[in-house]
Amino acid sequence: MSRQLLASLLGLLLTFSISAQDKLPFKVEEITRFDEPWSMAFLPDGRMLVTEKKGRLTIVSQQGEKSLVGGVPDVDYGGQGGLGDVALHPDFANNRLVYLSYAEAGVGGVRGAAVARGTLVEEGRRAQLQNLQVIWRQYPKVLGYGHYGHRILFDDNKHLWISSGDRQKFTPAQDMQSSMGKILRLHDDGSVPKDNPFVNYRQQDAFVDGEAIYDEIWSLGHRNPLGLAFDLTGKLWVIEMGPAGGDELNLVKRAANYGYPVVSNGKHYDGRPIPDHDTRPEFAAPAITWTPVISPADLIVYRGKLFDGWRGDALAAGLSAQGIVRIKFDGEKAKEVARYDMGARIRKVTEGPDGVLWVLEDERAQSEGRLLKLMPKRR
Repeated sequence: MSRQLLASLLGLLLTFSISAQDKLPFKVEEITRFDEPWSMAFLPDGRMLVTEKKGRLTIVSQQGEKSLVGGVPDVDYGGQGGLGDVALHPDFANNRLVYLSYAEAGVGGVRGAAVARGTLVEEGRRAQLQNLQVIWRQYPKVLGYGHYGHRILFDDNKHLWISSGDRQKFTPAQDMQSSMGKILRLHDDGSVPKDNPFVNYRQQDAFVDGEAIYDEIWSLGHRNPLGLAFDLTGKLWVIEMGPAGGDELNLVKRAANYGYPVVSNGKHYDGRPIPDHDTRPEFAAPAITWTPVISPADLIVYRGKLFDGWRGDALAAGLSAQGIVRIKFDGEKAKEVARYDMGARIRKVTEGPDGVLWVLEDERAQSEGRLLKLMPKRR
């Protein structure tokens, strides 16, 4: 390719990019780039912890200055697996506890999600996670590299919520002796709250570390839940990838069964149909389904005031949608109200200090995923 032709193509791409950004209600500023970034969380001083799938945890300033964190657990990198979510304990300012989810290898080629916590120590030349402790493991470990889920979230009572994917195995989502395909609720140390809905449930027991698997379960029948968020009234919502069609936004209710793989508004990838939700009213129906899919990767509820009219709305990161989907709630109902084309697969949206939005792109072909800062355009 000649230099003149290459310059022309680059000019066209730049023109298209500027034109696309002109249509957005916010300014987009690139801060830095990462190798397969997956999640981020803000430290009290405004810096961010950013995870990369290959197993790196980085502290990054709002100006893009980076420093690696040591003491991260070994991850089983491959497919959808690797280092995943990051969350701070609600009392982080006092205890410095950081929680990480990740894919963990087992014996004989099997693997599963896990959650560990450690104390972030910033002394000397490099920050470290010390006293790392695994507090939860997906059960059982299985073959394959998909559908870990493993989003983690704290509520106001310091309960730890975990989204656990079906690992592309279908039936475990309905199996009370498996933690796959479930939303789980734990104490901050990984122990089970005694008021969980299935604590007194009895089947043929499946135990891990002396506790029954079903004790952890809050809801079941999920496929690949990749976003958890509480709305302004305290209701928990989960967004999850459907099969071929049928991505879902669900209101998470105590002991509810969302039906997968018995029902779905999508179909199997080989074309075989799956009965729709309306054929089985005993299963909880989604508030929204998307076909064509958006491939949701994350969900937050905006609490700031910087973006006018957005407070209380949900923002979903879209992979195949290559953008951000804005959702408005009305009690237990929800609807999509806007979609913002970012021109790249979006992995994570986070609200930072003062209501600024921060976005992680999924890794682009032949390049790294960008960390973006979004600010509303002034009229």
